[in-house]
Amino acid sequence: MTPPTQNERSQQKQQRPCVLWFTGLSGAGKSTLATLTERALFTYGCHTFSLDGDKVRTTLCKDLGFSIADRQENIRRIGAAAKLCTEAGLMVLTATISPLREMRDGVRHMFAPEEFIEVFVDAPLDVCETRDPKGLYRRARAGEIADFTGIDSAYEPPLNPEIHLHTDQMPPEDCVAVITRYLCDQGYLGLRE
Repeated sequence: MTPPTQNERSQQKQQRPCVLWFTGLSGAGKSTLATLTERALFTYGCHTFSLDGDKVRTTLCKDLGFSIADRQENIRRIGAAAKLCTEAGLMVLTATISPLREMRDGVRHMFAPEEFIEVFVDAPLDVCETRDPKGLYRRARAGEIADFTGIDSAYEPPLNPEIHLHTDQMPPEDCVAVITRYLCDQGYLGLRE
């Protein structure tokens, strides 16, 4: 007897497994949108799991710093965990800055093309600094945090994300509607009657 396949798990859950990879600057709204989207999918009856970058940093990746090499390893580990969850038939939501295209492309290559959905949570730097829920931009501007993404460390926006959200122009509820509409239109939720 062999364990259930990903396809069998998907049929049981009546959904297509995937990872929704929320990327953007700190303060753009990644965690907020991932949480609201997960709640909407859960209400719809979907089987989901969330991998928030901040939470993963204190558990799976607590041995890593913020050098480029450590950031790359952090993203690789989150991608590997997300891959395991999709193999279990889940819809996974990640919220992580993942600043470099190379990092995100490395994760994308772990998945079948239809399993990886890049969600660019886009807000201008000045808007993100105004939001600054953790006071990180203020600390970075004061020189207390080195290599802070968007200030003295690069963020490379996605070139062709599956979903591009301008959170300075749309309320969170409208952003979630765009995401769920995409999932319906692309057949991720199409197995449900």
